Amino acid sequence: MIVNKITLINFRNYDKLDITFGKNTNIIVGNNAQGKTNILESIYILALTKSYKQGLEENFIQFNKQFTKIKGVIKDKNIIKNLEILISENNKKIKINKTDIRKLSDYISNLNIIIFTPNDLEIIKGSPSIRRNLLNIQISQISKIYLQAYNEYNKILKIRNEYLKILYINNLADFAYLNILTEKLIDKAVIIYKERKKYIDQINMSISSIYENITGIKDIKLIYENNVGIEIFEDNEIKKILLQKFQQNRQKELTQGITLYGPHRDDFSFFVDDKDLKLFGSQGQQKIAVLSYKLSEIDVFEKKLQTKPVLLLDDIFSEIDIKKRNKILAYINKDIQSIITTTDLKNINKRMIENAVIFEIKNNQIERK
Repeated sequence: MIVNKITLINFRNYDKLDITFGKNTNIIVGNNAQGKTNILESIYILALTKSYKQGLEENFIQFNKQFTKIKGVIKDKNIIKNLEILISENNKKIKINKTDIRKLSDYISNLNIIIFTPNDLEIIKGSPSIRRNLLNIQISQISKIYLQAYNEYNKILKIRNEYLKILYINNLADFAYLNILTEKLIDKAVIIYKERKKYIDQINMSISSIYENITGIKDIKLIYENNVGIEIFEDNEIKKILLQKFQQNRQKELTQGITLYGPHRDDFSFFVDDKDLKLFGSQGQQKIAVLSYKLSEIDVFEKKLQTKPVLLLDDIFSEIDIKKRNKILAYINKDIQSIITTTDLKNINKRMIENAVIFEIKNNQIERK
């Protein structure tokens, strides 16, 4: 899968920008605050309809403009697709080949991406919600079943939380409707748990060898942590455990007015030699662990979809020593399209530069060298 071309209109610092990428390695070089990251962000939005950055979508739109538009020409298995996202102040429209798309599940996965940014250390250091969000984004790209179940789960969860508050405030004891909501929630939760466990198991098949190759340290793995004690990820077992949790903690949920158990409380951790990297790892170890995780995803995407994703790397090499940097770059081979930003070409090895398409960015203008 590759991005042949991207067009930006009124996006961030760009009035109009057209870029035609090479099918392998692309390097965007320029000083900070020139708009390198904005290009990667636009590709991310084109893939997933939202940004990885915090903030309102209205902020994408240039000042005094009414809308922003991102268009991309995508090639996958010799099939060309034209993707388009139009964002205005109160509206967002997505299109494939000029046809309006109503359902997100019909759009996601037309462009598969993996991104690494300097802020990705938060995947280890940050709150569980960051890691859950990562799971949701990445699994949604490879499993429509997951995306549909996750969206439906959130709708039911919202209704169930509201109804728990109604029961408590009005001191009601009619639990028939609550039981119906709970059953529906459990049905969707089963799918989410199983897909997350399968995904993490697939990551663990690759991450150890990648991390060892870069650092020389063995035995890194991701540990999936659910808050209900599920160990056997089979339908009946998951349903039984969840139902017991909800029955045993009904009063607690009523008092707090919120659903306390389920995949919306999931987490996962990085362990090296049975030590939690969040607690015992240096910043350097954490950074390489996250990079190894991202590189592991390439295999997961390829095995599931029979195509490689587009790899987006935002200025990640400046604080990594040259030996580790070269080992990381060895995974970014000619079989995958990568788009890399850097402030200095010295951060990239010469062999990769010789085979790359280089773009220089200056004063909101980009030039192919």
